[in-house]
Amino acid sequence: MTVNSIEGKDGARRYPIQLMVNGDTYTFVVKGNRLLVDLLRKDLGLTGTKKGCELGNCGSCTVLVDGKPVDACLLLAVEADGSEITTIEGVAQSEALDKLQDSFIDKAAIQCGYCTPGMILSAKALLSRIPHPNEQQVRAAISGNLCRCTGYVNIIKAVLAASQQEERRVEE
Repeated sequence: MTVNSIEGKDGARRYPIQLMVNGDTYTFVVKGNRLLVDLLRKDLGLTGTKKGCELGNCGSCTVLVDGKPVDACLLLAVEADGSEITTIEGVAQSEALDKLQDSFIDKAAIQCGYCTPGMILSAKALLSRIPHPNEQQVRAAISGNLCRCTGYVNIIKAVLAASQQEERRVEE
């Protein structure tokens, strides 16, 4: 965490931070109470990170911080100093969707789409830790992400299918 601070014209303390977001390095000077979700959405225009409950209950703001799923509405930007952040905008490689994104489409795991970015990022973190999870592991990994539209069945199928796609690629 950054300890050096700068006093702003308004008397509020500001802190220089550096983040790697979706592979690009950024330097910011932020107030100590600036939330990561606001920095991502307002300063970088990464609106795929949703701002839902603002209490850490819904998971719509989930991003990966150094590969781990984190509710960006609960993390101060200064706490993320020096971290690598991945948002939904950073999941696709080049012009192609990630296998998990394709699987969500193929398995009709998307209804309104509001929870989808956070759901995909939670699932990506799971698949990076456990390449071939079982249903209970998928359920546990997405338990912090609320979906009011799908009932989770197709989401779980999508995550399991994405892990099997990887297995087939390895065997070929």
